[in-house]
Amino acid sequence: MIFLRSLLFILGQALLTPIFGVIGFLVLPFDLPTRYRVISLWAKTVESWLRLTCGLRYRVVGAGNIPAKPAVYLSKHQSAWETIAFQKILPPHVWVLKRELLRIPFFGWGLAVLKPVAIDRAAGKKALKQVVEQGRARLAEGMSVLVFPEGTRMKPGQKGHYHIGGAWLGAQSGTVVVPIAHNAGEYWGKNSLLKRPGTITVSIGEPIDPAGMKADELNRRVEAWIEGEMARLEEAR
Repeated sequence: MIFLRSLLFILGQALLTPIFGVIGFLVLPFDLPTRYRVISLWAKTVESWLRLTCGLRYRVVGAGNIPAKPAVYLSKHQSAWETIAFQKILPPHVWVLKRELLRIPFFGWGLAVLKPVAIDRAAGKKALKQVVEQGRARLAEGMSVLVFPEGTRMKPGQKGHYHIGGAWLGAQSGTVVVPIAHNAGEYWGKNSLLKRPGTITVSIGEPIDPAGMKADELNRRVEAWIEGEMARLEEAR
C-alpha cells in the first residue's frame, strides 16, 4: 500500500511540474516577491497532495521564532520534503543551491525564475563571495535566504560538515540567522521512492543576532543548536 500511495504521489507531482515550469516564464516580467507567490503554489499544492496520498503531515515547533523581516535560515537537510514544505512554513525565500539543479527540465526552469543563489560548489572562495553578494541582493528585495549548511542530504543519525557560507552571509550582512531542525528523513528518505505516513516535526530555533560575532563562531552556534535539537527529536520518537 505504501508503494502504491507513493507512486500516486509521484504521478501527481510529475503532472504539476511542467505546468508550473511554463507558468514560470509567464511571471518573469514581475518582481521577485510576486514571482515567488505564484511559483510557490507548486510546492503548496504538492505538499497538500503528499498529505492526501501518503498521509505524511507535519507540525511546527517554535513558529513564533520566525522573524517579521527577511532572515538567513540554516536548516538540516535530510530529504526532498523540506525543499517543498518550507515554502509553506517559512516566509518568502530563495535557496543557496548547486547550479546543476537549474538544468533539470521544468523544475529547474521554474526554480531559476525565483533567482536562487546558484553556486559551483567546487569554486571555493569565489562561491563564498557569490553567496554574500547575491544573498545581500535577495535580502534587499525582501526575500529571506535558506541555506543547507551541510550541503547535501544526510541520513537520519548522520552529521555532515557545516560549511560556513550561510553564517558568513549572516555575519557580513548583519542579518539574523535562524536555525532549523527536522526529522523528515525518517519518513521520506534520501533518494527513496517510498513516503511513509506519519507526522514530521520541524523545530525552529530562536534567531541569532550576528552582531559582534565572527562567521565561524556563528556557524558553531548554529551547528550546536541544530545537532542538539536533532538528538532531542530522536529521543522523543
